[in-house]
Amino acid sequence: QVQLVESGGGLVQPGGSLRLSCAASGSIFSINHMGWYRQAPGKERELVAVITGGGSTTYSDSVKGRATISRDNAKNTAYLQMNSLKSEDTAVYYCNANVKRTFGSGNSANFNYWGQGTQVTVSS
Repeated sequence: QVQLVESGGGLVQPGGSLRLSCAASGSIFSINHMGWYRQAPGKERELVAVITGGGSTTYSDSVKGRATISRDNAKNTAYLQMNSLKSEDTAVYYCNANVKRTFGSGNSANFNYWGQGTQVTVSS
């Protein structure tokens, strides 16, 4: 199995910054894309940012220019640096990873995993 563990959430003042981390562990051959999503109360989960295995990045319009997603492939870890935080950034942030796993038969397959979420609250 594969586990994703997020960390770095908390209470931040408007205009502040934080850095979220997502560490993947378990039966991993390689990780394709990794991404961050968020879900605010009463709203659907939405994409924040995604990074491919090759390092290409995509951001939602709501965080473009304020967020940077990165990854350390050696550590199977993704990061989300967010600056100039606003109250509307308040949400539970979830990490997502598309993981390639191999099996004893020589086959492989890609699986999608989610972390448990970390709360980010932007408030004075």
